[in-house]
Amino acid sequence: MNMQSVVVVGPSGAEADDVVAVARAGARVELAPDALAGIAASRAVIEALAARPEPVYGVSTGFGALAVRHIGPELRVRLQRSLVRSHAAGMGPRVEREVVRALMFLRLKTLASGRTGVRPVVAETMAAVLNAGVTPVVREYGSLGCSGDLAPLAHCALVLMGEGEAEGPDGVVGPAGEVLAGCGVEPVVLREKEGLALINGTDGMLGMLVLACADLAGLFTAADVTAALTLEALLGTDRVLAAELHAIRPHPGQAASAENMRRVLAGSGLTGHHQDEAPRVQDAYSVRCAPQVAGAGRDTLAHARLVAERELAAAVDNPVVLLGEPGGGSGSGRVESNGNFHGAPVGYVLDFLAIAVADLGSIAERRTDRLLDRNRSHGLPAFLADDPGVDSGLMIAQYTQAALVGELKRLAVPASVDSIPSSAMQEDHVSMGWSAARKLRRAVDGLARVIAVEMYAATRALEIRAASGSGSRMAPASRAVLAAVRQAGVAGAGPDRVLSPDLEAAYAFVRDGRLTRAAETVTGPLA
Repeated sequence: MNMQSVVVVGPSGAEADDVVAVARAGARVELAPDALAGIAASRAVIEALAARPEPVYGVSTGFGALAVRHIGPELRVRLQRSLVRSHAAGMGPRVEREVVRALMFLRLKTLASGRTGVRPVVAETMAAVLNAGVTPVVREYGSLGCSGDLAPLAHCALVLMGEGEAEGPDGVVGPAGEVLAGCGVEPVVLREKEGLALINGTDGMLGMLVLACADLAGLFTAADVTAALTLEALLGTDRVLAAELHAIRPHPGQAASAENMRRVLAGSGLTGHHQDEAPRVQDAYSVRCAPQVAGAGRDTLAHARLVAERELAAAVDNPVVLLGEPGGGSGSGRVESNGNFHGAPVGYVLDFLAIAVADLGSIAERRTDRLLDRNRSHGLPAFLADDPGVDSGLMIAQYTQAALVGELKRLAVPASVDSIPSSAMQEDHVSMGWSAARKLRRAVDGLARVIAVEMYAATRALEIRAASGSGSRMAPASRAVLAAVRQAGVAGAGPDRVLSPDLEAAYAFVRDGRLTRAAETVTGPLA
């Protein structure tokens, strides 16, 4: 469980909050006594099997397509070292520090399960590396998401051996042995089964899923706030948000989004004027169906979190140690091969989330475009410009938003439908879950930028309404957001200026949660 700045790792898995705390907040990790006892018990099984003449996969054989060779005791340390070295085959730019810390913590979680057969010193060394703030250099490319995230995990295992590259707590990258020595961490010499146990898991893709879920929980709320601001700026009707309408189609995410929008719009004198000048019977789909689309995304997120919770409770390794019956004595148990390392469950939801992200970005862009079109914005100036024709206003901000949405759509193409056989057709079906996770990270960041552009346009539109004498009729929550945005350095309406700094400031305002917190000063906590 997460106890302030310390996460205690036990034998029964971890929680999503633990992953975020270690990955992003630098929380220290401690191995629980029962975890250490379980690790020792499973190691006794491995020691007993290693002493037998019969070959046991992962203990006294080669790996993958080379598992047919029996490896004698005199070569087993070399076997584990060679495994890690040969699998550390990543290429490309460095993976982000938070992803590597999440990956290492989740591998430690599985070691603590007592199912992998490593010695306690291996788990203790991994915990020490995390606590020292040492981050192995992991490369972008190398994982097929089956037999786990082999190459990324191998680069981490390499550092435990004192090899490869690592970033120290000072942010300087250097040879891992030197970085560890500077932090007082002793490298470990791997023995039977230990190299395999360090690299055979879904930890990279799972870590990125957990981090994405944490980010998307905030962005879905932010999207509800910006949708409400746009509805208000367009003088739309909030009657479509009535609770009884959403009760008759009982999707929980839809109801939550509608309630968020209702609370933001409470007390507005601008809504409900859709039948004034240029009357319209109904608002456009991008406004009227905002809760249905965002709500579907929320329900997708709920499903992804369920999958993540199951994976966080899992012990993913191959082979795994199954301890014997109570009273069986030290070393009682067996080692069994399995397919639990396959990333399909995680890869599917990573791709599913990317689809939801693309659609939420798409509908937000359509609302933004409506704010900028004088023929559809119900009295707002073209492109929200100060002097249309002389000034271009937010015309090109929408171009940027549209480019981002186009990228989100490309990132929504599933990775998990692909499979390229490897290891001489032994590993003939793979998940591509790592690739799904990498593109989802880019998609989440892109969504935050799309929401920021809508917020930028909607707050300017409301400011223009206020200047025309409608300011006192703005919803109190909208006024709170507008004030916070301006305080954050995002400039308001006026003659043309360079937009990029404003858009980057708006992005930071959305990404770090200030948008939602500003609305909540009036509404109270939003879902």
